[in-house]
Amino acid sequence: MDNAQPESRTNVFIVEDSAPIRERLVGLLRDTEGVTVVGEADTAKAAVEGILRTRPDTVVLDIQLSGGSGIEVLRKIHPLAPEVVFIVLTNHSNPQYRRICTEAGASHFLDKTSEFAKVMEVIAGLGGAGQQRLGN
Repeated sequence: MDNAQPESRTNVFIVEDSAPIRERLVGLLRDTEGVTVVGEADTAKAAVEGILRTRPDTVVLDIQLSGGSGIEVLRKIHPLAPEVVFIVLTNHSNPQYRRICTEAGASHFLDKTSEFAKVMEVIAGLGGAGQQRLGN
């Protein structure tokens, strides 16, 4: 009788090249009700492979990665899995990066310096339903 899964469950994949920031995100998300971290990556290649393997509801994505960029990841994954909600969390928060990421399929674009905690708000607001994603 415990077979029912919570309706608000959101599977999240984290793509961040900085281990301390990745660990902080995992810790914050682990404490968020209804959220499961299903994978982590620090390179563009590992991110693409991991996202396609785990098919998360949401990806928290940094732009600057080891061996590539988050923009490459967006451009590869979004056409293959348009249901995945991408939240770009970056120190590169200028308008041209925002535009490039949005055009590539990002639903949210957050400044790592001033909007770090907002990641949890955005994910909590998704409630596990990728279909609630705003169209691009």
